[in-house]
Amino acid sequence: MNDFTQQIQDIASRLLDNGQVDVFIAWHKGQQDFQVQPYFARSADEAQNIIFNDYSIHNLSNSLLKFRDSKEKIGIVVKGCDSRGIIRLLEDNQIQRERLYIVGICCPGMKDPLQAMRDELGFNHKPESTELAAKCNDCIQPNPVIYDELLGTEQSPRVQDRFARVKEIEAMSADERYQFFEETISRCIRCYACREVCVACDCRTCIFDEMRPQWVGRENNTTDNLMYHIVKASHMAGRCIECGECERVCPVNIPLMLLNQKVIKDVNELFGPYEAGMQYVEGQKPPFSMYEESDPDDFL
Repeated sequence: MNDFTQQIQDIASRLLDNGQVDVFIAWHKGQQDFQVQPYFARSADEAQNIIFNDYSIHNLSNSLLKFRDSKEKIGIVVKGCDSRGIIRLLEDNQIQRERLYIVGICCPGMKDPLQAMRDELGFNHKPESTELAAKCNDCIQPNPVIYDELLGTEQSPRVQDRFARVKEIEAMSADERYQFFEETISRCIRCYACREVCVACDCRTCIFDEMRPQWVGRENNTTDNLMYHIVKASHMAGRCIECGECERVCPVNIPLMLLNQKVIKDVNELFGPYEAGMQYVEGQKPPFSMYEESDPDDFL
């Protein structure tokens, strides 16, 4: 990881010194190794604060939304899942490819800084874990799919049975499924952390923030909670890149990727084969952003 840190610092310093980019997005570290956060360097001196370690898990592509209305040129470091997020933003016309200089890293898998913090704090102090973050064990694309420079050695996907959890839910009866999701979603505190961290949630005004008129309920009850998660999962159809950040940051441990992966599985079967963000083709759109006469419409 230290090799990556030095290489990224050198690339960022070069790009900022040459004026190729105005800002370089990477990570930096707090007091503890696991206290890693997104970092925005605007000079070669600031680039020396960049690090890449086992906890550089945040999907940086979401940070590009902060710059969609500017004309600044941006350097950014991406892992496999992050790079799929960039393709999603390009497909949604949220950013232009010519504004980006992408440094790809073949990702060996990350640890979860939130879990490390839980292990470090309180009375139940635990030694540092060697386990990868849960979302990294489900990774189907650890290698960047779009980049200008590539660092590291190509990695193999780590997922064994991608839709194992989905199949378990599909095997339930309709009543059993409803009871499962009612109990699970009832834990939601409507903090919207899953929305804020999602690169595919790029609407300028979310329907759940709209007050005039108020289209959907915002109360913390079972009905409104179910509506929120059903609407969000539906909006992710054909767009979720499976970075798993929504589930990782959920403070009440709702298995959000279970919903997303069910939609991914259905979209792939009905409109596929299709994997969101795997390949950038200018002008290409996700399945639900276009219509063909051969599309199934029996549900209408």
